[in-house]
Amino acid sequence: MSATAPALRSLPDRLRQIALFEVGGLLLITPPFVWLSGVPPKESLTLLAVLALMAAVWNGVYNSSYDWIEGRLTGRTADRRPWPLRILHAAGFEGGLLLMTLPVIVWWTTMGWIEALVADLGLAAAYTAYAFVFNVAYDRLFPIEPRAH
Repeated sequence: MSATAPALRSLPDRLRQIALFEVGGLLLITPPFVWLSGVPPKESLTLLAVLALMAAVWNGVYNSSYDWIEGRLTGRTADRRPWPLRILHAAGFEGGLLLMTLPVIVWWTTMGWIEALVADLGLAAAYTAYAFVFNVAYDRLFPIEPRAH
């Protein structure tokens, strides 16, 4: 365990990260969801916007917690995360989100639990890949500023 905790993303930086992630996700995921699910476009967009809001809250909680724990254990900032931990990070985020969103999809649509699970797993797979690419790009474009001593 590191004696000095590394810097975390500032609140404005974290909010920018969440907003860019969710808007980009909606733009990328809504068209294929409409096509594959058969849910009408307006209903799909509204559902995906609700799921994006849930994801935004989860994003802030999960990423801040993950970064804090990783930083305390390794002394490393999140933008220096190695590839295996990036994969674990993305999968953990989507796994937690899946548990929260499945009941919403069942309630919102006429899908049964199995259909909704398949749809949610499809969303989770797409978003896991997207989260991985997005977070690598975000960390490169917006590195974490070191703490002033």
